[in-house]
Amino acid sequence: MGAPAEGSSAKGPDNAPLAFTGPDPDGLPLPRRYWAIATIVLAISMSVLDSSIANVALPSIARDFHASNAASIWVINAYQIAILATLLPLASLGEIVGYRRISQAGLLVFTLASLACAFAPSLPTLSAARVVQGLGAAGIMSVNAALVRFTYPQRLLGRAIGINAFAVAVSAAIGPTIAAAVLAIAHWRWLFGINGPIGLVTFIIALRALPATPTSPRRRNYVGVLLNVATFAFLIGGVQTLAHESKQALAALQLAAAGVFGFALVRHEINRPAPIIPFDLLKIRMFSLSVATSIASFVAQMAGLVALPFEIQQRIGRSAVETGLLMTPWPVAVAIAAPIAGRLADRYPAGILGGLGLLLLAAGLAALALFPVGGSAADFIWRMALCGLGFGFFQSPNNRTLLLSAPRSRSGAAGGMLATARLLGQSLGAAAVAILFRVYPDTGSNVVLWVAAAVAVGAALISVARLPSA
Repeated sequence: MGAPAEGSSAKGPDNAPLAFTGPDPDGLPLPRRYWAIATIVLAISMSVLDSSIANVALPSIARDFHASNAASIWVINAYQIAILATLLPLASLGEIVGYRRISQAGLLVFTLASLACAFAPSLPTLSAARVVQGLGAAGIMSVNAALVRFTYPQRLLGRAIGINAFAVAVSAAIGPTIAAAVLAIAHWRWLFGINGPIGLVTFIIALRALPATPTSPRRRNYVGVLLNVATFAFLIGGVQTLAHESKQALAALQLAAAGVFGFALVRHEINRPAPIIPFDLLKIRMFSLSVATSIASFVAQMAGLVALPFEIQQRIGRSAVETGLLMTPWPVAVAIAAPIAGRLADRYPAGILGGLGLLLLAAGLAALALFPVGGSAADFIWRMALCGLGFGFFQSPNNRTLLLSAPRSRSGAAGGMLATARLLGQSLGAAAVAILFRVYPDTGSNVVLWVAAAVAVGAALISVARLPSA
C-alpha cells in the first residue's frame, strides 16, 4: 500500500498542492499540516469511539443473534484485548518501516473490518471481525502521537497535542451518546457501517498528507511480539474476568499466565537497544512519571464515568434521558479545556498544569460524591464541568511532556506507551468499578466516586513530582 513517492507533487482535497520532500526536521508546511492533523484526528476519533459505542448496542446484538449477555460481552473484550496486545509491537514496527505506513495500514484494516462487523452473520463472526478491527485501531493509536510530533513544529507541539487530546477525550466520553442517537433511528449494524465511508475518505487523505518519518534499519523482534501479545492478552482478560464473582479461579489463572509471560518478556527485552516495551525510555525519570500519571488519571476518569450513570439514576433518582443530559458537561468542559491547556503547555511546566488539573478533577469527583439527593440540575452540572475542566487541563501538557522526554528517534515507542497507558488505565478503572459494585452492592457508585477522587489526588502528586526536572 503506497503513498506518493517522496519528492513528488500531489493535490489535496481542495486542489492545494502537497509537496513531499521527505522528513521535515520541524513539522510540515502549510496547508499540508492542516490536512495531516485532520487525518490524524479523524482516524483516532473513529478508533476511540469504537471502544465505547458497542456497549450500548450489546442488548440488541445479543437479541439478534439469540446469544446470552455474557457471550455478547466478547464484542467489547475482543476489540480491547486486540488493541492492548498489539499497540507496542506496532509502535516498534513503525520505527522500522515508518509511522505513516503503519497508520495508513491500520486505517485501511479498521475500515474494512468495520464493514465486516456491519455484515457479520453471527456473534462469533462479529467477535472475530472485532479482533481484526482492534488490530487496525492499534495501528492507528500506536503511531498517533508520533505523527503529531512530526506534523507540527516543536514550538507549536503543545497546541497540536491539545487538539489531539481534545479528540481522544471527547470521543471516549460521547461514544455512548452517539450510539444511543444512532440506535434511536437505525439498526445497530450502522454503528460499524458508518465507519466505511468516513474511513475511506480519511484513508485517501492519509495517502497524500501524512508526514514521512525517519526509519530505523533494525531486525524485527518476533519473539518479543509474541511475548508482549500473550502478556497483555492474559492481563486484560484476567482483569476483566475479576469482575465476575463466579470466575475468580479463571481470573487467577489468567493473571498468573500474564505474570509468567510478563517475566519472560522483561528478561527478553530489558537489555535490547530498542525494546518493544520501552524500558530504555522508562529509565528517563520524566517519561516514567508521565506514564504513571497518565495511568492513574485514566483510572480515575473511567471509574467516575462508569459509576456516574448508576449514581444519577439509582441514588439521585433521575431518568435515563436526564442522565444523558447531566453527563454532557464533562466532555464539553474537556473540549474547552484541552486546546487551551495545549497552548499553555508550550509555556508552562506539565508538573504544574497537570497537578492543578488533576486536583480540579479530584475536587469535582468529591463534590459529585457529596451531591445531595434532591439537589438541582445546575448544582450537578457545575460539578461535572469541574471534572471535565480538570481532566482537560491535565491531558495535553502530560502528553506533550511524555513525547518530548523521549528522543525523536523513539517517538513511536513513546506514542505507543502513551496509548497503552490510556487504555490500561481505562481497563483498570472499569474493572475497579465492577469489583467495588460487588463489594458495596447498595452504595457502590458513591464509593467509586470517592475512590476515583483519591486516585486523582495520587495522580496529582505524581505530576508535581516532575517539577524538579521540568
